[in-house]
Amino acid sequence: MFDLLATDPNSSARRGRLTTPHGVIETPVFMPVGTQGTVKAMHPDELRSLNSQIILGNTYHLWVRPGMDIIREAGGLHSFMNWDRPILTDSGGFQVFSLAKLRKIKEEGCYFQNHVDGTPMFLGPETAMEIQATLGSDIAMLFDECTPWPCTHDEAKKSMELTLRWAQRCREWVDQNRPQTGGGAQLHFPIVQGSTYQDLRERCARELVAMDFPGYAVGGLSVGEPEEDMMRIAEWTCPILPENKPRYAMGLGTPPQIVELIARGIDMFDCVIPTRLARNGTAFTHEGLMNLRNAQYAKDFRPIAEDTHPMCLGFSRAYIRHLVNTQEVLGLRLISLHNLHFYASLTSRARLAIEQGCFAEFRAEVISRYKSRSEIPES
Repeated sequence: MFDLLATDPNSSARRGRLTTPHGVIETPVFMPVGTQGTVKAMHPDELRSLNSQIILGNTYHLWVRPGMDIIREAGGLHSFMNWDRPILTDSGGFQVFSLAKLRKIKEEGCYFQNHVDGTPMFLGPETAMEIQATLGSDIAMLFDECTPWPCTHDEAKKSMELTLRWAQRCREWVDQNRPQTGGGAQLHFPIVQGSTYQDLRERCARELVAMDFPGYAVGGLSVGEPEEDMMRIAEWTCPILPENKPRYAMGLGTPPQIVELIARGIDMFDCVIPTRLARNGTAFTHEGLMNLRNAQYAKDFRPIAEDTHPMCLGFSRAYIRHLVNTQEVLGLRLISLHNLHFYASLTSRARLAIEQGCFAEFRAEVISRYKSRSEIPES
């Protein structure tokens, strides 16, 4: 299921291979975010041209729209969105945390009003697993409570213990319903919570490892905590997680964050940054960020970068700037394609660097281009 192929002698970076029902995933890997069944502005063939090995969908959003009846009749999410490679689905816990205006978290689950029309809804461990079984994703995340930041130790402890109890209920639902859902091949990853408290993170990791899942995620990151805490959480958590199973940092991140977390033992990443910033005219390059709205590119007839995606090579910075400033859709599509190509290349280069024993040099190069998180605009 997960083969560890190489390790870096100077860090905890790993090179692995994860086998899923819809294909093999080479790690470290970046997963483009297709929250509502599509990576924004991208055709599936374009994602395949990027060698996107796996994309992410979301339980909450797909449950609200178009609904499980339609996806079930379509034959599952792969068929519905015309995607024949692996899919990971988030459980919906983060969306309830971030989008629901009115929510009440109880032992049985979360009562809330959805963000579309305010309809009262309920999402709990069993519901989340049933939805993901219907979606037919290759990797399904267990339902958790996303702990806010900042919070007290007592608040984080209560939330983390609820996540542990919900993880056990997710497992019980899967075990009881596996024959009916045909979900024997679906992989299920629990989520380590505990905010920025070392004792809680370590306890949560140990108790989830004792339940013996095929992979593990580190959640509750990128919710406002300082970047130093983000790195410390990985340092506390990864040594406890099994060496022979994949590790996933949810909702991250910028190029330096990804490289630094690879160095700490993380294998899988997802983030909306590449496509979100593309829609605002910002491109990632090996020299740093490039805001193509800026006047300095008005007569710059070079491509975004020499190593951009082949479909972007024939378009100059000046032309793309024109498209962005006149709100033409092609502009955001080209920058989205370029940014996703950059992120795919970043993790591909990380894999090669680990294999060749030069990850330290690769890490230093990336960090030098993006010195701090503050250099990455929020939107």
